[in-house]
Amino acid sequence: MHHNLPQMSHTLGADLRALRRARGLTLAQTAQALGRSVGWLSQVERDKSDPSITDLRQIAAHFEVPVSILFRHESAPAEEAGYIVRASARRPIGSSVAGLVEELLSPDLTDEFEVVHSTFQPHSRIKDPVSRPTQEVGYVISGALEIEIDGTTHKLSVGDSFRIRGEPFRWANRTPDPAVAIWVIAPPVY
Repeated sequence: MHHNLPQMSHTLGADLRALRRARGLTLAQTAQALGRSVGWLSQVERDKSDPSITDLRQIAAHFEVPVSILFRHESAPAEEAGYIVRASARRPIGSSVAGLVEELLSPDLTDEFEVVHSTFQPHSRIKDPVSRPTQEVGYVISGALEIEIDGTTHKLSVGDSFRIRGEPFRWANRTPDPAVAIWVIAPPVY
């Protein structure tokens, strides 16, 4: 009995196009980097052609995203597809920074913004500030989180929210419990 491969998202093509555009790359640049034809990539982006698992691994590596972002863990019922994301079907995203687990709350990658469920493990932090050309709002739903924005540290607890508009920031969870925040980022950074 072989293992079932995870279900491929019906919006795989649109997700790939969103990843490519989020990085400012043309079809031609991406096809060249993957060693494939523009025609092949265009067909994949229009869901006219199904890439192999090997293709998907190569694409994920090229975009520096986990290959799991290209799969939906379970196929949503037709009436929910593109509208509803069940807790059990959230897709892991992000750079897998140690201590941070990020899951996509949006049904796919095609919005002008992304909504992320971020879990910060106990006693985790990032050392170097991150700066990105985005507008971001976060809302703490459990635990306590420290966020340093433009050099000023803020201690946040449940119900607190914050905004970052391109300023350098870094986070820390200095408590023995996980902290969870809902994070909205525009444009998406995947």
